[in-house]
Amino acid sequence: MQPLPGFRDFLPDDCAFRNAIFARWREVCRSYGFVEWEGPVLEPTKLYKKKSGPEIVAQLFNFTDKGDREVALRPELTPTLARVVAAHEREFRKPLKWFCIPQCFRYEKQQRGRLREHFQLNCDLIGDASAAADVEIVALAIDLLRAFGFTATDFVVRLSDREFWTDLLRRENVPEARWSELLQVIDKSEREPREKTAERLGPLAEPVFKVLDGGGRSEKLETLLRGLELRGLAGFVQIDLSIVRGLAYYTGVVFELFDRAGELRAIAGGGRYDNLVSQLSDAAVSLPAVGFAMGDVVLGELIKEKPEISSRLAEAVNRQSALDVYLVVAKEERRQEAMRHLQQLRDAGWRVDYPLEAARVGKQFQTAEAMGARITLLYGDEWPAVKMKKLATREEVLVPNDELLARAGAALSS
Repeated sequence: MQPLPGFRDFLPDDCAFRNAIFARWREVCRSYGFVEWEGPVLEPTKLYKKKSGPEIVAQLFNFTDKGDREVALRPELTPTLARVVAAHEREFRKPLKWFCIPQCFRYEKQQRGRLREHFQLNCDLIGDASAAADVEIVALAIDLLRAFGFTATDFVVRLSDREFWTDLLRRENVPEARWSELLQVIDKSEREPREKTAERLGPLAEPVFKVLDGGGRSEKLETLLRGLELRGLAGFVQIDLSIVRGLAYYTGVVFELFDRAGELRAIAGGGRYDNLVSQLSDAAVSLPAVGFAMGDVVLGELIKEKPEISSRLAEAVNRQSALDVYLVVAKEERRQEAMRHLQQLRDAGWRVDYPLEAARVGKQFQTAEAMGARITLLYGDEWPAVKMKKLATREEVLVPNDELLARAGAALSS
């Protein structure tokens, strides 16, 4: 039996790699004052229809549950966030700075960087409409990649302003009912022949291409860029009005992160969505918001393409999974004393393992090496002393058993 198409098994090394990414995400988010939250993996299908229209159902893993409710595995987190914020926003001081690492599910074609399930980091700043909030969220996206060791030569944040485009459509007297359709055409313009885009835009082709060819200016984006310059982060950013983001709920600044080589899908994307909370709220709660999502699949691809970054992350993974102590039971009659020390060492917070059954001493030392143990404690003929060995230096010393905890702790702390 194999996993379903687009789904993954996480073997121990894969799981450790994934968790190392999650740990770095959490560390950076918390350094920005963001706090973690979580929502349910299953939601009413109507929540996603309300946000994206009935056509979203084709991309969902949806079904009727045993209570005859139409439900779906979450394809993204933002609708859940809007629902939760609308219900609980009075309980929290504004602005809310929240992050989450949900597993999301989409029934769509698999390709490089896109599976039918993935984890993603969602970061949202809610309750502040200022340009400073936009700067903060873009800076966070940049610093999340910098934390892995990526530089401005590795990735770029392409900034745009969706309101710039809606103002243009308004000036061109385009009915609002067509805005979403035309914005999606502009958003796809970089990925298809210009003739095809021109055909879809019709009379709008000339003013749109004038902007795409460098004829547009957004004071909002220039303000955002100055804010990033103050933080020394402007080198990671370029203004690019061809970025529109296909989702209709964006209302202002939008952005996407790409590898400089242009070989991968977007690493992250987001923007301002000031109306979504009110659209998805039965309580008519209106709160400005800005946020983004960063997926683990594309980020994992980017990390693996950079050997120096991949090796650093692998070292972090090894440190997290390595043992502090391995107990070598050379004489089975000493196992009882070993088990007493085992529990005491674990209670002291050290990572400790031992052979569950009798085994050759040589094999036990091989296991200790394979598990990355820093020291071994050998229970054998030396009792009531225990032979402590530092595996990195091969240094050995006999330790009276009543001093073992203190001496082992000192060895591990040095």
